[in-house]
Parts: sequence; structure tokens; C-alpha cells
Amino acid sequence: MLRALIIDDEPLARSNIAHLLADDPGIAIVGQCGSAEEALAALPAARPDLVFLDVEMPECDGFELLELIGAAPPFAIVFVTAHHQFALRAFEVGALDYLLKPFDDRRFGRVLERVKERMRAPGETRRFIIKNGNALQVVKFADIDWVEASDYYTTLHANGRSHMLRRSLADLDTELAPHGFHRIHRSAIVNLERIRALEIREDGEYEVVLRTGQRLRMSRRYRKTIMELLCKD
Repeated sequence: MLRALIIDDEPLARSNIAHLLADDPGIAIVGQCGSAEEALAALPAARPDLVFLDVEMPECDGFELLELIGAAPPFAIVFVTAHHQFALRAFEVGALDYLLKPFDDRRFGRVLERVKERMRAPGETRRFIIKNGNALQVVKFADIDWVEASDYYTTLHANGRSHMLRRSLADLDTELAPHGFHRIHRSAIVNLERIRALEIREDGEYEVVLRTGQRLRMSRRYRKTIMELLCKD
């Protein structure tokens, strides 16, 4: 049973989503909020698995609400918006899907089925959607070698290419950790499956050597944890 929370400042929009969700026996509606303030108060007790989040709300919009929550939220997100241009940003902040208002029953049903499928197999479907010129680049978690802090952004290094993402390293650290990633330095996260070796430099410090040949400095504070993780069966 998936616990769903609806956050939208329009009562009719909340009612429509609730009505459509009520037809699904695998969904339990745990709350409806008309503002970001209400949502922040309701989230701890509601403990939703899935949140339908309106983009445009007065005082605090959907993206700003996620910034207030901080890090990677412990629930899946479907953004609800009347404007197509918000779709890219929705995927950039980790949304599983988005609904374009006004939507009909068929469109809602398709989105809900896609979301449930992705939530059933998160390890296979986790990915970032990144704008690259006029195209949208899909970068799967499994394809990422390492992640680098770049001022207020991060750079994903995957399949020999680099992709700039408008997310903080701390944010990505929380999101990627359950999928086999770990920080090795205050400005770097690595995919543990991509590590080929740990080498000791002449000064006694360790370097992480990736399968690509890339060498990354490892801070002493992470050395023991990384070694323990690599030695696990």
C-alpha cells in the first residue's frame, strides 16, 4: 500500500487527484495540503511514499518547498503543473514524473502506473535527466563513475562524459548512498563498483584508482569506511 500526499493550493485540483487515487486499491491518501507551510507541518506524521506536488503555489512554490525540506526527500515526487517549461526542472530535482494540467483520467492513469513501476524497481530505474543544449540527457546511476563538486553545482562523470547538474554534492550524497556510492573526499563521491584499486602515494596518502584510470585523492576520514565497504562480500 503506497501512502500518497497531495500538495496543491487549488481545492479543485486536490479533489480531482484524490478522486482518481481513490480508484486505486494500492494507494492510501494520507493527507491533502493547500500550501507549503501546511505540507511542512504534515510531512512528519504523514510519512508519504508518494507526493503529488503543485509547482506554482503562492508564497512558496513546489521547488522552494523541496529546498526547505533539504537533501533528497524520502518519498517519490510527481510534479503537477500547468506549464510545460517546468518539466525539465522537475526531472532535475529527482521527480519520477509530472502531470500537465489539465489532465484527463487516461493521462493520470498512465503516469500513476509508470510511477508505481519505477518505485517497485528503484535500483533499475534511478536516473538523472540533464539538459544538454537542446536535448535531454539521461544518466543512469549505474553508469556514473564519480561525482565532483563544482561550486554551486555538481559534475557527473559517466561513460567518458561530464554532465553539469544543478544540485549540491551533499544533496547527491544522500540520494546516491543507498545505490552503492560513497564520499571519498569533501568534494568527491565515487561509485564503489567503479573502483579498481586503492594505492598509497609516496607521502603516505591514499588514491582511489577507477576502472577508467582516473585517480582521485581520498581523505583520511573516509579511508577506513571505504576499505570496509570494498572488503564486504
